[in-house]
Amino acid sequence: MYTRQEASRLRQEFWTAFGHYMAPLPSAEGLKINWINYKTGLPNVSFKMDAGTADAQIAIVLSHTDSDIRQLYFEQFMQIKHLLHDELGEEWQWEVSSKDEYDRPVSRIYKQLHNVNVFQKEDYPALISFFKQRIMALDSFWDTAKYVFDALR
Repeated sequence: MYTRQEASRLRQEFWTAFGHYMAPLPSAEGLKINWINYKTGLPNVSFKMDAGTADAQIAIVLSHTDSDIRQLYFEQFMQIKHLLHDELGEEWQWEVSSKDEYDRPVSRIYKQLHNVNVFQKEDYPALISFFKQRIMALDSFWDTAKYVFDALR
């Protein structure tokens, strides 16, 4: 078992390694980008990556506090679902009603990788490969799809 400080240090170690690995890679627009803290430019729409002791997850999180507006965003994503899955090359899970780590209501579109542990360095290659491929595909998708959401700003 790890202490809270040790667990925090190990998580930070992984995300630092991932950040260094991704730093030279440009966005779909050819710009320098912070892949770990990806900015969609749209309030309440974020791309989140998380790794724990049993699995890893990458997600599009819709976090608007107004459930009707959150539903509207989710429906907008549903309309372009085929574009998302085409860009990703795989199907993701869709949850119109979920909770975030602070128990706040969100909608999520996500993919999980099971049987990996962020505290185990031997799992780093699998984690990095999982995140890299998908965050870059999300970036490419968002480069085109973000304009669909202009009316919802």
